[in-house]
Parts: sequence; C-alpha cells; structure tokens
Amino acid sequence: GQGPEHSSARPERFLQLCGNLNLQVANVTTPAQYFHLLRRQIKRSFRKPLIVMTPKSLLRDSECISRTESFLSSGFHEVLDDHVEINSKNDVDRLIFCTGKIFYEARRRAENLGLKSKTAIVRVEQLYPFPKERIQNIINSYPNAEVVSWIQEEPQNMGAWTFIRPRIEKILGPGKSLTYVGRRHSGTTAEGTGRAHAAEQSRIIDQAFGVACAWDPKLINSK
Repeated sequence: GQGPEHSSARPERFLQLCGNLNLQVANVTTPAQYFHLLRRQIKRSFRKPLIVMTPKSLLRDSECISRTESFLSSGFHEVLDDHVEINSKNDVDRLIFCTGKIFYEARRRAENLGLKSKTAIVRVEQLYPFPKERIQNIINSYPNAEVVSWIQEEPQNMGAWTFIRPRIEKILGPGKSLTYVGRRHSGTTAEGTGRAHAAEQSRIIDQAFGVACAWDPKLINSK
C-alpha cells in the first residue's frame, strides 16, 4: 500500500495474454499447493509457461502452513473449497470466491464475526486454464447460497475480476448474479499511504460479509 506499483504483480496483464491454453496462471495460498504446482510443472509430459503470484506477506503469515502429509500425498488442487470450516453446506447463505492472500484476511474476519457456518470462502488457485467444472461442482454443492461474490484487493479495473466475471456468471446462469467486492476503478494499484490502504482493506473485508464498515472514510484522503 505504499506506492502505485509496489503492491501488485499485475495479474490482469498476464490473464489478458491467455488464450488457446497457451499459459498457466496461478495464485496459490499454501506451501503444499506451491510445491505440488512446481512438481506438476516438471512432471508433466508437456511444457507451458507458468506464472505464479507469490506475495511476500504469506511468508510471514502464521496461518499459511501445510502439514507434512500434504506434501507426501495428493497433488495440486486448482480450486480449494471451504470444506474445513463448513459443517453443513445447506446452512451456507453466502458464497465468496477469491484468489491469493486475501483469503486469510477474509477467513479471520469470518471467525471474528461468527459467520463461519454461514459463509463459504472458496479459493481459485489456478486462474488459467479456468477450472470451470470444479467451480461448477462447488457452486452446486451450496444450494442455499443466495449471495455469490468475488472479492479482491486490487481496483476493479485490475486483478482477476474482468477475467473471472464472465466465466462465473456463465456458470451461475439466470436467477443468480456475481457481486464484486474490492477497490473502485483506479489509475494506480495502491492507495498511496499505508494508513489509507489499511482503511480500504478493512472496508473490503467487511463489505464481503455484508456488515457495516468499521473504518473512517476520512482516512482514505488523509496523508
């Protein structure tokens, strides 16, 4: 949040280059996912360029961990469902899709608000090739989710939103819409000051859960 280019790897630019299965674009959220993604890249019988978003903050996040057995079994998951936190999918009325490190902030907020049993936070670990069938199955598994949203910390004209929106909307079909939660359109990727960045980040997370924003809008323009 300190400068216009420092806080973004420009995922939207890589996603604009995607077509005819020419690239792979991923934004993984656990050490095991990163390991299996790199392993898959080496073990596959073909080669496609792999773009991986790797935010430094996850190196310091105490929740960004993987058990030893996660490295020894299974493999890379293109989408991570919220099955750990959700006891009954029929109780979920809010379905949130995201990618990358904002997941951890959203999950902590859901715990603080006591909304873990009512909200599912789904991580899209591989943006392209788009995992359509996997996302379709996840959406269908939450029959009572009336609110479906995409949350990101980038401005609306950046990040994965413009890439994700038509694809998830096509899966949702008539009767349901995908809501955007994130920063407004902007010519820069960051707010300019750490204080303003934190205020906007708080607003985004609160809005994702439909609660009153616990931030002072004056902070956005403060120096």
